[in-house]
Amino acid sequence: MAGHLGAFEQAVLLAIVRLGEHAYGRAILKEVQARLERNVAAGAVHATLERLEKKGVVSSRLGSGTPIRGGRARRFYRLQPKGFRALNDARAAVDSLWQGLRWPLKGYV
Repeated sequence: MAGHLGAFEQAVLLAIVRLGEHAYGRAILKEVQARLERNVAAGAVHATLERLEKKGVVSSRLGSGTPIRGGRARRFYRLQPKGFRALNDARAAVDSLWQGLRWPLKGYV
């Protein structure tokens, strides 16, 4: 197992799942920002991707260079089996925490 995933790591991994074969840095950043409904630093996403790759949760490959990027290649990411297990474990943990409670919670604001 990849260990505990933080909420931001989960957001990045889920963005990769949603984007499929189109999961590269800028697209992942935009997806995370859209889902979290807030601005996120590009450096935070890239640091998280590096950390997740070191954990063996994601892998990456360089695509071919594109004219719009001045010939620079994009780095594409995909989940590894360890990443799917980690996300499933994270979801199961959250579901277990909420089990038996009604949502939304009511009470103190």
